[in-house]
Amino acid sequence: MSDIEIFSPLPGIFYRQPSPEAAPFVKDGDKVEPDTIIGLIEVMKQFSEIFAETRGIISAITIQNGDAVEPGQVIAIIKTDNE
Repeated sequence: MSDIEIFSPLPGIFYRQPSPEAAPFVKDGDKVEPDTIIGLIEVMKQFSEIFAETRGIISAITIQNGDAVEPGQVIAIIKTDNE
Protein backbone atom coordinates (compact mmCIF):
# COMPACT_ATOMS: atom_id res chain seq x y z
CA MET A 1 0.00 0.00 0.00
CA SER A 2 1.11 3.55 -0.62
CA ASP A 3 0.01 6.95 0.63
CA ILE A 4 -1.20 9.55 -1.85
CA GLU A 5 -1.40 13.17 -0.70
CA ILE A 6 -4.20 15.36 -2.04
CA PHE A 7 -3.13 19.00 -2.31
CA SER A 8 -5.09 22.23 -2.32
CA PRO A 9 -5.10 23.62 -5.86
CA LEU A 10 -5.87 27.17 -4.70
CA PRO A 11 -5.99 29.44 -1.65
CA GLY A 12 -9.23 29.78 0.26
CA ILE A 13 -11.30 28.34 3.09
CA PHE A 14 -11.65 24.55 3.27
CA TYR A 15 -15.00 22.99 4.15
CA ARG A 16 -15.42 19.30 5.00
CA GLN A 17 -19.21 19.38 4.56
CA PRO A 18 -21.63 20.92 2.05
CA SER A 19 -23.50 22.90 4.73
CA PRO A 20 -23.18 23.45 8.50
CA GLU A 21 -25.92 20.91 9.28
CA ALA A 22 -24.71 18.23 6.85
CA ALA A 23 -22.42 15.30 7.51
CA PRO A 24 -18.81 15.57 6.25
CA PHE A 25 -18.18 14.50 2.65
CA VAL A 26 -15.71 11.87 3.95
CA LYS A 27 -14.09 10.84 7.22
CA ASP A 28 -11.05 8.78 8.17
CA GLY A 29 -11.51 5.16 7.09
CA ASP A 30 -13.98 5.90 4.27
CA LYS A 31 -13.46 4.21 0.90
CA VAL A 32 -13.14 6.70 -1.96
CA GLU A 33 -13.08 6.67 -5.75
CA PRO A 34 -11.38 9.23 -8.02
CA ASP A 35 -14.66 11.15 -8.37
CA THR A 36 -15.45 11.23 -4.62
CA ILE A 37 -15.72 14.78 -3.28
CA ILE A 38 -13.60 15.15 -0.14
CA GLY A 39 -14.27 18.84 0.49
CA LEU A 40 -14.86 22.32 -0.87
CA ILE A 41 -12.62 25.36 -1.11
CA GLU A 42 -14.31 28.76 -1.03
CA VAL A 43 -12.69 31.70 -2.78
CA MET A 44 -14.65 34.97 -2.99
CA LYS A 45 -18.00 33.19 -2.43
CA GLN A 46 -17.30 30.61 -5.17
CA PHE A 47 -16.91 26.98 -4.16
CA SER A 48 -14.59 24.50 -5.88
CA GLU A 49 -15.04 20.78 -5.28
CA ILE A 50 -11.93 18.86 -4.25
CA PHE A 51 -11.87 15.25 -5.44
CA ALA A 52 -10.06 12.19 -4.08
CA GLU A 53 -8.35 11.72 -7.48
CA THR A 54 -7.60 8.05 -6.72
CA ARG A 55 -9.20 4.88 -5.35
CA GLY A 56 -8.37 4.02 -1.75
CA ILE A 57 -9.17 4.63 1.89
CA ILE A 58 -9.00 8.00 3.65
CA SER A 59 -6.08 7.78 6.06
CA ALA A 60 -6.34 11.38 7.30
CA ILE A 61 -8.02 14.68 6.59
CA THR A 62 -5.28 17.13 7.54
CA ILE A 63 -7.31 20.38 7.49
CA GLN A 64 -10.08 21.29 9.90
CA ASN A 65 -13.44 22.56 8.68
CA GLY A 66 -13.29 26.31 8.11
CA ASP A 67 -9.48 26.54 8.07
CA ALA A 68 -7.61 28.64 5.51
CA VAL A 69 -5.56 26.68 2.96
CA GLU A 70 -2.79 27.65 0.57
CA PRO A 71 -1.96 26.16 -2.84
CA GLY A 72 0.07 22.99 -2.42
CA GLN A 73 -1.03 22.41 1.17
CA VAL A 74 -1.92 18.78 1.94
CA ILE A 75 -5.67 18.38 2.47
CA ALA A 76 -5.94 14.60 2.77
CA ILE A 77 -3.92 11.40 2.71
CA ILE A 78 -5.34 8.36 0.93
CA LYS A 79 -4.01 4.81 1.28
CA THR A 80 -4.04 3.00 -2.05
CA ASP A 81 -3.18 -0.50 -3.26
CA ASN A 82 -0.91 1.02 -5.91
CA GLU A 83 2.77 0.24 -5.53
